[in-house]
Amino acid sequence: MILILDFGSQYTQLIARRVREAKVYCEIHPFDLAPEKIAALRPSGIVLSGGPASVYEQGAPTIAGSVLQLGCPVLGICYGMYVIAQYYGAESTGAARREYGPALVTVDEADALFEGLESRQQVWMSHGDRVEHLPPGLKAIAHSDNSPYAAIRSLDGRLRGIQFHPEVAHTPQGARILSNFVHRICGEPGDWTMANFIETKVAQIRRQVGARDRVLMALSGGVDSSVAAALIHRAVGERLHCVFVDNALLRAGERERMEQIFAGQLGIALDVVDASALFVERLAGVLDPEQKRRIIGHTFIDVFEKQARAIGEVKFLGQGTLYPDVIESVSFKGPSATIKSHHNVGGLPERMRLELIEPLRELFKDEVRELGRQLNLPAAIVDREPFPGPGLAVRIVGEVTHERLELLRRADAIVMEEIAAAGLGTSLWQAFGVLLPLKTVGVMGDGRSYESVLAIRAVESSDGMTADWARLDHRLLGTISSRVTNEVRGINRVVYDITSKPPATIEWE
Repeated sequence: MILILDFGSQYTQLIARRVREAKVYCEIHPFDLAPEKIAALRPSGIVLSGGPASVYEQGAPTIAGSVLQLGCPVLGICYGMYVIAQYYGAESTGAARREYGPALVTVDEADALFEGLESRQQVWMSHGDRVEHLPPGLKAIAHSDNSPYAAIRSLDGRLRGIQFHPEVAHTPQGARILSNFVHRICGEPGDWTMANFIETKVAQIRRQVGARDRVLMALSGGVDSSVAAALIHRAVGERLHCVFVDNALLRAGERERMEQIFAGQLGIALDVVDASALFVERLAGVLDPEQKRRIIGHTFIDVFEKQARAIGEVKFLGQGTLYPDVIESVSFKGPSATIKSHHNVGGLPERMRLELIEPLRELFKDEVRELGRQLNLPAAIVDREPFPGPGLAVRIVGEVTHERLELLRRADAIVMEEIAAAGLGTSLWQAFGVLLPLKTVGVMGDGRSYESVLAIRAVESSDGMTADWARLDHRLLGTISSRVTNEVRGINRVVYDITSKPPATIEWE
């Protein structure tokens, strides 16, 4: 595996994506992971990410020298290059002219990192420091107009640093550079496939569960939990008990759809628990989105534990946690803030009677879809757009009530119908409605109305880590707006969200 040590770059997850695209398994860990834990992982290579800090600031993050002495190849990206340079005693200072955006880099010396590439190439720079003088032990292999040492290498060829970001799309040959690092320099064969993943995970689940224990699987109706259930079912068979909780936070027709697919098409037993009154009762008066998530997470566990007692002697709880859930819920950046807790990660009680099984924890969303296809799941599951575990509760800004849930459910169904009718179901990452905590004046017929506002959110993305707002046709938006305001009593205004991720998240809460 390739180990990525994160110094706080906003692009760290993109490094992981590029490595995975090269069919090499990788993991992201914080930069200050203990050296003995790093050694225990036995990485075939290490990537040091970029970061927002300056190496000459007091308290700038760094790593123990023993990490660079493990013997495996190391690639430092931007800030990571300065970490390597400082280890050798190089002088780094604030650049006279900062470099943000496109730049041309010239390769001065042949190196496996740039094998198969032109000697002059466009890259994406984002730095305020630069290496001024190289000490013995390091040599320059590339430069830019503003950086005499845009790429460096140790004399023994084990450590390398590049000042630009190869992981972003603005570096056209960046994926090839990272591929050269993991394949040619680290010696990874590039044989990490979904078929291998299934084989490995099935064996791992069987070891964890044993020959007799049973697993209670939490199904949300989305891609993640459905694929996780199919994978766990392959490992333990009838000892998997799938539970679908009707929590009142579902989209229209969700309960019926799940019963038809799982019990009907897949032949996997499904218990449906109606806990709608309990969830809405516990959410009464709650406005803070983080508190909503925690309440929903805790209530799910309460329901599942009760169901486990009814089944008898259930020891494990299955969940569809993905890698972006883990990344966004657990800060890898020291003092930086967590973006939001996810229902599968941050919303669980500290003490829980069931042991977790999270077979998708290392995967990104598009990898989960490929896994579902490998497991022969129907397109109705595999191609389904992401739906948050807390459901419509985080698409209602403000208090969650039965009335507001029904209002959003009806409006959201219209959004889904029109998006599907326009043939955009598979081209968009997500499209949905958000009920806002405000009312506006309108005119309906000859009378005044004072009703709620619906925001439409539609985004394009490949993995959910970044997203761009979708440029929907104005006629489509007009149709949705007309239908919502005419068919859903209680909404008299529709707006469209044109914010990308970052700076916003995809969900509003």
